[in-house]
Amino acid sequence: MRAHHSSNKKLTLLHLVCAASFFSFLIFTLQSSFFTGVGSRNSDLNREQVQILSEFQSTVQQCVANRGLGLTAHIINHCNVTLKFPNGTNSTWYNEQFKIFEPLEYNYDVCDALLLWEQYRNMTTVLTREYLDSRPDGWLDYAAKRIAQLGAKKCYNRTLCEEHLNLILPAKPPFHPRQFRNCAVVGNSGDLLKTQFGKEIDSHDAVIRDNEAPVNEKYAKYVGLKRDFRLVVRGAARNMVKILSGSDDEVLIIKSVIHKDFNEMIKSIPNPVYLFQGIVLRRGAKGTGMKSIELALSMCDIVDIYGFTVDPGYTEWTRYFSTPRKGHNPLQGRAYYQLLECLGVIRIHSPMRAQRKQDWSDVPSREMISRAHAAALRLKRGETAADLGQFGSCKVWGDVDSDSSGPISGSSDMSDVRKKSNYNKWETMPFESLRKEAQDFYKQMEGVSLYKMDGNRLDDLVCVRHSPKSEV
Repeated sequence: MRAHHSSNKKLTLLHLVCAASFFSFLIFTLQSSFFTGVGSRNSDLNREQVQILSEFQSTVQQCVANRGLGLTAHIINHCNVTLKFPNGTNSTWYNEQFKIFEPLEYNYDVCDALLLWEQYRNMTTVLTREYLDSRPDGWLDYAAKRIAQLGAKKCYNRTLCEEHLNLILPAKPPFHPRQFRNCAVVGNSGDLLKTQFGKEIDSHDAVIRDNEAPVNEKYAKYVGLKRDFRLVVRGAARNMVKILSGSDDEVLIIKSVIHKDFNEMIKSIPNPVYLFQGIVLRRGAKGTGMKSIELALSMCDIVDIYGFTVDPGYTEWTRYFSTPRKGHNPLQGRAYYQLLECLGVIRIHSPMRAQRKQDWSDVPSREMISRAHAAALRLKRGETAADLGQFGSCKVWGDVDSDSSGPISGSSDMSDVRKKSNYNKWETMPFESLRKEAQDFYKQMEGVSLYKMDGNRLDDLVCVRHSPKSEV
């Protein structure tokens, strides 16, 4: 009897073990099928995006061949490309740190560049009060970085920091994406004296200039006379009164920091003055010229650049209004600007390009660029790219009170010259007076302004939501 009972227990245990094994096998099979299906879908998705980007790379390669004046693009894969100068190119610039001459080839990630620069089309690049209010510790930490001679690393006394910034701190963005159809960014290269682009430059909706570049009748036929925006480094900002002489409406945008000496000058001039709010580029051509392109792209559909040394034969850093000196890396800059043109970011105008037909047909179309941008974004984010939508890069959100438009930049102790000028016209511009494309984009973005937070990261945006009731 005991033996029979023991046998039944063994059979029951065996059945349970078999049932458990079968159930585990079934679960494993289902899971394997599910993940295989997901993996297959992801693989198909990735293949489609890679194909789109590969076709885009081929178009960029052909664009560089046609427009690069000897530069060639060598495709590594769907995202990476090497731009090479021809053998015999004169590399005259010596890098003291690494003890080498400037190289003749440069590697770029086209996918990253496309994501970065297309995003600038939607960005705000001027520091505002709403940004400091929305950014975590915006007043405590970030505001202190934009004030020189503060005497502290942080704004422990917010009132004091506000006194420093009030003069140049609008409540909301004074400029908007798509505000202008075409803009000219005018550099300071001596190459400008080899051509007469003056009238062409002045024909643009807006003109952006750099630092202390003079605008007068002496240089009018070379650089034009139109003055709308000027981006300046800290050293040039010290001479802002002289720089702005003769133009009460030219907007001065300071690239670096503000301090009390600047404030005293700002109080005495009629011109609008703001602080640049953007990222620091760590690759390609650097400097005020690159920041000016970034500023232009955040306001303009088409960005034409003049006075950037992008032609072969460059041996020294020349400026159209002063003697030559050392400073920039010409080959590195020339390669990166050419890449930007073939990504549809800028259109290059230079002496060697002035005599040929500029029909831009060999630059990728906006439709192709949009498809490549979507593919790069899909590869970066995976299947969630479409679900995240246009605000997928927003890390921090802020809201603007619809019942208050916020203070206009300025202070009570300004001179009568400034108080009676129209320095605040950009901040009080009615929504209806904006270009239709700017109005449409504002509605498309649901009244949200996008700002960079830190570094060169694409996914760290401060996004500020404006109520439909609030004024632009």
